[in-house]
Amino acid sequence: MHAPVRDVPRNDGAARAAAGQRPAAPAFPSFAQALRVWLRIGLLSFGGPAAQIAVMHREVVDERHWVSDARFLHALNFCMLLPGPEATQLATYLGWLLHGVKGGVAAGVLFVLPGAAVMMALSAIYALYGEVPLIAALFFGLKCAVLVLVVEALLRVARRALRTPPAWLLAAAAFLALFAFSVPFPVVVLAAAAIGYAVPRHFRAAGHGAAADGPPALLDAALAADPGRVARMTAAARRAGFAALALWLAPVAALMAAGAGAFADIAWFFSKMAVVTVGGAYAVLAYVAQEAVEGYGWLDAGQMLAGLGLAETTPGPLILVLQFVGFLAAFRDGGLWGGVLGAIVTLWATFAPCFAWIFLGAPFVERLHAHRALTGALAAVTAAVVGVILNLAVWFGLRVLFGAVRTVAIGPLALDLPVPGSLDPPALALAALAAACLFWWNLGLVRTLGVTALAGFAFRLATG
Repeated sequence: MHAPVRDVPRNDGAARAAAGQRPAAPAFPSFAQALRVWLRIGLLSFGGPAAQIAVMHREVVDERHWVSDARFLHALNFCMLLPGPEATQLATYLGWLLHGVKGGVAAGVLFVLPGAAVMMALSAIYALYGEVPLIAALFFGLKCAVLVLVVEALLRVARRALRTPPAWLLAAAAFLALFAFSVPFPVVVLAAAAIGYAVPRHFRAAGHGAAADGPPALLDAALAADPGRVARMTAAARRAGFAALALWLAPVAALMAAGAGAFADIAWFFSKMAVVTVGGAYAVLAYVAQEAVEGYGWLDAGQMLAGLGLAETTPGPLILVLQFVGFLAAFRDGGLWGGVLGAIVTLWATFAPCFAWIFLGAPFVERLHAHRALTGALAAVTAAVVGVILNLAVWFGLRVLFGAVRTVAIGPLALDLPVPGSLDPPALALAALAAACLFWWNLGLVRTLGVTALAGFAFRLATG
């Protein structure tokens, strides 16, 4: 792990401020350093968007102080309002802030690539041989560790985002709307934004700059020393955004014009997903599961659940389950190489638009930091995001710790509740082991994942 970046000179900056001079810009991490960090994040991003955002926050905010809490949450709030996978878009946004267009492309690609490679291999194994018990055994412990990471992320974000009583109330309302009333995710986020815009004084965003332990975050210090930095980056970002749109749509149009059968259907279906599915990975999955199983007949419900299980326990965005769907959709008629091509088309149609949305929107969003009403709106979204992460933690926790979950309807309420007697003691023990590794023994993220993965693997092998 690289040492945290803490070399912003306090005394020199204070002297310059006293002299009426702008503080000197701190040295940015090199592009090679950033590449290593983005690859590390991509390799460690298990367990869906909440856990992936937690890993990203730990790496770029807590460990290295490249980005402040407030700027991280400001970017996350924008990504939550976009269609598509929010964690991928957040990585792209932060990469762009640090190193421009090449940084955004590198961060986004490296966030997706490790998981896509693993999912490609697992999809091929599943299509050829069915479920493989050894792989399931290895991922068993990882799922339990990921649950602890989600809880840690929830506590960290809540401490820093919920600064006023209305923010706490909004977070609770967001959780109840999602968990108990099944309100669509976009409705929750847009309602929070509207409330924050109307009464911004009740939703204080944390100020940019100071890290919890002293010196300002590197990016905030650099922007204070060079306020025109984002403006200079805007033109290149806009060009990259339009290029991403063209690169996304041209292959899709070509496949459809050529009447490329399943490949054209895959390209069109997942491109449509990239545009209309506001609300993150879980919002996407409900629609895709219904259409892929019942509409196109690409796979059955059991296969869809198997793909979701693989995506939840492999690195990278949870939405990589779509790659599994695309693989099976093309495998039926095209065999192994047809499945590989179907998966590639799915990846392209799903993730290429993410770069367009970020490069076209991020420069505008960066200019909103000084706009009181819009900053209030995004701060309110931050509060709602706490409720969103809590809902994800409960959703994931129920499915990791219990063998069966049922939905109980009581009037307008629809509650996911564990089936009595279905508690999985080994899963609970591994989650407790992960918590001890992370909070008590301070083993860090990589060793915690390694210890619980090996413990889960050993348990499954021992019990058959």
